[in-house]
Amino acid sequence: MLWATAGVATLGFLIALEIASRRYGLPGPITNQAREVIFPPKSGFLLYAGMALMMVVLTWRERFIAFGVAVGIDIAFVLTRWAADVKVTDGHPFGNGALWVLLGYAVIAVTRRTGRERALLLKGVGLALLLVAGRKTGDTWLLITSKTRPAVLDQYVATADHALGNPSWVVGRLVRATGPIGAHVLDYVYIQLAVAAVVVALYQLRNVAAERRFPAHHLVRTFLAIGLLGPAIYMIFPVVGPVFAYGADGGHWAVANVWPETAPALIAPHPMPFDQITPRNCMPSLHTAWATTIFLHSRRGPRILRFAGTFWLIATLGATLGFGYHYGVDLIAGVVFALTVEAALRSFAHGWDRAGIQLVAHGATVFAALLVAYRYLPREMATYPWLFGPLLLLAMASVIHGYVRTTRLWEPKAAPAPRPEPQPELV
Repeated sequence: MLWATAGVATLGFLIALEIASRRYGLPGPITNQAREVIFPPKSGFLLYAGMALMMVVLTWRERFIAFGVAVGIDIAFVLTRWAADVKVTDGHPFGNGALWVLLGYAVIAVTRRTGRERALLLKGVGLALLLVAGRKTGDTWLLITSKTRPAVLDQYVATADHALGNPSWVVGRLVRATGPIGAHVLDYVYIQLAVAAVVVALYQLRNVAAERRFPAHHLVRTFLAIGLLGPAIYMIFPVVGPVFAYGADGGHWAVANVWPETAPALIAPHPMPFDQITPRNCMPSLHTAWATTIFLHSRRGPRILRFAGTFWLIATLGATLGFGYHYGVDLIAGVVFALTVEAALRSFAHGWDRAGIQLVAHGATVFAALLVAYRYLPREMATYPWLFGPLLLLAMASVIHGYVRTTRLWEPKAAPAPRPEPQPELV
């Protein structure tokens, strides 16, 4: 019932976004995803990552067959486009085969499987398609924010960022100093965040085929929940980012072209109009939230996975600041947001108790307090950075400490090793 309810709610949400996109004369997430059955996909890597996620429910023989079929279909598409002299100018020339395999297994689940086997395969296909559709949904949300929020609050956030020492300006100069190599590495990390999440998820779901069930909680659940809830905050607190509001990318809409060379001057902040193209997707930083969840879920993996999770988190923070996509206060809000969502989902899987309720309430309260402070106390935060800077870090640290302390209580206790009983000796 839970999976059926979630499926119906997701379908209704996608239809609503499709209708909203059509009002602005653009295709929605369902249309964009359907196009990739034939046309070059926007991200072939994501489609293959989604197929890999679905294959956790298959046997090894079925996995090899599914992968071979996907590659064969992609080769056929490449040869057909080459024969028809069709140039792929946007997206990737591969990935259609992975989507065909996903859709094919959905048909197999309905027509050839029954009972628990059908439910298990549908769950695998559903998770994969949700991960893929999440990208399309995010693109539609970004379009809606740019069309419905003509004024942005960048001046408030940039002023509040003085309490942290304007980290976007500092890291922006560091990234430029590294040259094209550093920029390319950070850009790849930033773009392929969903693929990194699938790698961690595959480790968590490695036993699904043998146990014939999914674990109570895993990374994909949190990843999708963050992508669903985060854009709603975009609508409440629209921010475009320093590279647009204070950089050359903003054109004549920018306050000044000072990023990342010169920190913005302290002025009385006010809402500023901006174009209807740039997404208002800064508050909170969802890339930071997603990278935080990847870091959290990689902690139980082998050493190489833990190192990869740490690297992805650090590199994502460097990219979000160094490319001018986010302010420092966005990242603090993103960490608090991620831990709160993760705590809620873990509490649901574990069973709600007093500690879980207190943790979620604390995280939600801190997150709301951050947004209120950014909006109504930015001048005070910039005037007294020695006070508000540590307060921001302490607020984030309190949520981190609460999460670590509470989740440790939920860890299964190891049974003590039995002590051998004394044996009678022969005299």
